[in-house]
Amino acid sequence: MKNNYNINFIFVIALFVITLSGCEDQSSIGIEVLPGGDLISIRNTIENTKSYTFSEDSITTSQPSKSLLGSFTDSIFGNTTIGFAAQYRLNEFPDFSKNAQADSIKLYLYYRNFYGDTLTKQKLKVYELESPLDYDTKYKQDVDLKSMAYSKLLAEYEFTARVRLDSLGDTAYYQSLIIPLDISLGEKLINAGTLHMINSDAFLEYFKGLYVESEKSTTPGGALLSLEAVRNGSFDGSALALFYHNDSLKSKISGDSVLIMPYTISSYSARVNNIQHDYTQTSFYDKLNSETVEDSLIYVQATGGLKSRILIDNLSSWKDSMTIVGTDTFPYAINKAELVFQIDTVASQVHKYQPPLQMLFTVVAENGIEYLPRDYVFNPTFYGGGLRSDYTYHFTITQHLQEIIDGNASNNGFFLTPARKNDQANRVVLKGSTSKTGIKLIVTYSKYTN
Repeated sequence: MKNNYNINFIFVIALFVITLSGCEDQSSIGIEVLPGGDLISIRNTIENTKSYTFSEDSITTSQPSKSLLGSFTDSIFGNTTIGFAAQYRLNEFPDFSKNAQADSIKLYLYYRNFYGDTLTKQKLKVYELESPLDYDTKYKQDVDLKSMAYSKLLAEYEFTARVRLDSLGDTAYYQSLIIPLDISLGEKLINAGTLHMINSDAFLEYFKGLYVESEKSTTPGGALLSLEAVRNGSFDGSALALFYHNDSLKSKISGDSVLIMPYTISSYSARVNNIQHDYTQTSFYDKLNSETVEDSLIYVQATGGLKSRILIDNLSSWKDSMTIVGTDTFPYAINKAELVFQIDTVASQVHKYQPPLQMLFTVVAENGIEYLPRDYVFNPTFYGGGLRSDYTYHFTITQHLQEIIDGNASNNGFFLTPARKNDQANRVVLKGSTSKTGIKLIVTYSKYTN
């Protein structure tokens, strides 16, 4: 009796597996619906999916976790040039007594990661801010930081990005740009009166900060640095350092200054990037921001660069085709709806440039506002969007699709963007809706009866 039970159990499991396998095979024929008697069916819709590349151009760049700096001309994505401005705060009340004199002043910018190459020279220019930055203001990427600065040039500095890893090859050491500034800034700081340094607000009114301008690269290459700007624990972060001496503290042998006054970027300091993109030399420029012509490739880029507009036109008709004739009854339950995007690894140059590790798939409301689907609110992990080992991004939009079918959500399209927009420079080329291996919407559903 026990043996018969085992045989029957194995037969049932095998039959169930065969049924599911049959569903997978039939999914390859497009949007044909499996016979109504099947317990679980899979529908793979590709034909009515459309994709386009649009500019983003509206991200907030103030107070990012990592500030960006540099200019990078990408052979695929054109040029991106990023400037950086920040406030510098007193760590302590300075005592510039006994005829203190400024000897030199230097700007220290630290980074560990960058996006680009280690071959191309870049040029930076440094200016003192004339207009104050406001910590609470949400600055956008098109903020004109140059207009907020004095015209006097404090420094010009050339560099090439570099990276040095530890012995295991998995942790990057801090790299630094040390930029000597015009001594006039050091003299301004050392001559600050007591009232200018009575508190942080008074000091920030006296010295409003610095703007570092990146000169746009005119040749392919360059790099976008990910600055370690903010002071954090024992690491002082990027800082301004004033070297000075006074009558009692000066080297008796060389006369070199032995005193240093640091001005640091704290978590309370305003930090802002301005970002400019130039796509005029790219292959997709004539199709950008247009829904007239589809392309087999779509382009997505952080730093307020590019996003993909996705349209799935057949969702309403799919509901209509599966509703019981003569009724409004839709006798199906959506078990899972998964949207899959495939990276074009050749066009993306994935072994040279890291694609975004996390993407967002947002819904467009009738008023044009973007929002995350209910699936994300329910469970961000299940919603997905992470980069997979097969170079795909998967999004679960089960609840949102059910809302459309139930008539509780409109179908105005979607946008695909990097999750981290203002503190990383990653970009990726994806296979578009006209590619045979491009975008897929895979819907698993079951039919129920009363």
